[in-house]
Amino acid sequence: MKRSKTYAHGKHAVTQAKEFAPQAVLKVFEDERGAPVAQISLSRLLKTYADFIASLAVTPDTMVVMLAGVEDPHNVGALIRSAAAFGAAGVLLPTVGQAPITDAVLKVSAGMAFRVPLVVIEGYQQTLSDLRKRGFCIAALEQGAPAPLSAAGFEKPTVLVLGNEGQGLPPAVRPLVDLSLAIPMHPRAESLNVAAAGAAALFAWSVRHPGALQK
Repeated sequence: MKRSKTYAHGKHAVTQAKEFAPQAVLKVFEDERGAPVAQISLSRLLKTYADFIASLAVTPDTMVVMLAGVEDPHNVGALIRSAAAFGAAGVLLPTVGQAPITDAVLKVSAGMAFRVPLVVIEGYQQTLSDLRKRGFCIAALEQGAPAPLSAAGFEKPTVLVLGNEGQGLPPAVRPLVDLSLAIPMHPRAESLNVAAAGAAALFAWSVRHPGALQK
């Protein structure tokens, strides 16, 4: 059954929810320890792609993060936090094959899930095709990709696609990728956790677009 609500725990998360996503807060109460808890309506927190793209002012400083099968809620929360920290305009979340927004996601995001748009998408191909038509470059992190992350110019509006923790990008996504990037690392480390890799890529993008950190 599709979840309709979740909970934000703790003073910080509840304060963030009330200030930045008041429309999503159904009620606030205290748990058995006396800590504040907010009941969150997911339908009021999550945006549709149509609403999001209609309100998005696209410039070269625009970055959108797409999670393509990230299953660990802690990784989802950490990536939402990094997206907010480095100036992304939104986080795209597919309805299938993806960890949903839960209390664990909200907790790990440190309240940033209430401050960066979380956008529900029905499928990868339709969404990425539409974003390409709007001038976006589709960039993806892949182990063994020919181009290093440091060489990316990120001159156009960018979609950063992050795949599954074990299997990487879904097959449907690969033909739509314009820029496949790898993160150079010491030979003793075979790979990075998707949350760490996403943070590295977002930082590299923000270095090229310092204006995104000023909005």
